[in-house]
Amino acid sequence: MNTANINISSLMIASSLVLITLFFSYWQKLKLERETFVSVVRAVIQLIAVGYVLEFIFGLQNPFFTTLLLVFMTFNAAYNAAKRGKEIRKGISISFAAIGIGTAVTLSILIFSKTIHYEAAQIIPVGGMIISNSMVALGLCYKQLSADFKNKREEVETKLSLGADILPSSMDIIRDSIKTGMLPTIDSAKTLGIVSLPGMMTGLILAGTPPMEAIRYQIMVTFMLLSTTSISSFLACYLSYRSFFNSRKQLMSI
Repeated sequence: MNTANINISSLMIASSLVLITLFFSYWQKLKLERETFVSVVRAVIQLIAVGYVLEFIFGLQNPFFTTLLLVFMTFNAAYNAAKRGKEIRKGISISFAAIGIGTAVTLSILIFSKTIHYEAAQIIPVGGMIISNSMVALGLCYKQLSADFKNKREEVETKLSLGADILPSSMDIIRDSIKTGMLPTIDSAKTLGIVSLPGMMTGLILAGTPPMEAIRYQIMVTFMLLSTTSISSFLACYLSYRSFFNSRKQLMSI
């Protein structure tokens, strides 16, 4: 089977696709030209830098450096997720714990089942998918928490005035937020193979892997993303809801 081979000249020609985005932004006066250009330049620089780092780590075959890179990726994901929850105290710590535990549990099951091995070439790409999806899920959770505590303020305060503690008073909001974090992954799983061919499966097929083998890998990816988003969303919401209350268990203004 032929494998995809992209040389520099082909990539340069493909870069003209960015002009389509710039054209629509200029035509519709969206004022996204600068942001689009900066994002493209950053993406190229970051990916090239990561490529060199991965080549170095893959060459070392050292579990310590593999783990160190996973921790670094988790911290960056936690930092970015916490930006979505500025009202949440210790947002970075909560996000780091939620993403880290979700990633550790999911990777442990995959390694124990011998689906993957603790090798940089396998752990880093798989870990990256897990961590990035957890980051997106947490961002959605935090946004939903903030919106619900603002919009349902009277409901929460009524429960508190009737003697309920802050957890029972917040339970509906917590559950809605967990659901919000998990739904995109669940919806994506519903349409696999019908609406879209996911990135990992497409990449493997382009690399020359037989379609049925690529499908098995994609099924594994689907299972692991469902696992990590549910764990991370659950932990983040239950660890962060207290941030909306003061020491006297009063709901603070948002």
